[in-house]
Amino acid sequence: MLPLMTNPPYQAYPAGDQRDLVCHRCGALLRPGDGSFYIVRIEAFADPTPPMIDWDETPTDIAAEWEALLDQLRDQSEQELMDQVYRKLTLHLCAACYRKWIEHPMG
Repeated sequence: MLPLMTNPPYQAYPAGDQRDLVCHRCGALLRPGDGSFYIVRIEAFADPTPPMIDWDETPTDIAAEWEALLDQLRDQSEQELMDQVYRKLTLHLCAACYRKWIEHPMG
């Protein structure tokens, strides 16, 4: 017989954690440990391909493009800028919402 693990490495929350969890889709109360919900992790990142450089442009044209780009970025917060490059989300979904979401994640 295998020994009972109180905090196995795959467990989402430590044993005895009483945090209130709700489904991110329908708001249903979720209870850790009863096997009735799913944890969905989403990781999104910007296209890592470097921009194409037109070597026929003059240095003045390139400098103007950089300045225009910097002007666009100045009005955004640090968080907004980071979200354009990388974003990681963790969602909690009840079993019913998970079944709907996994079949049609875009809507």
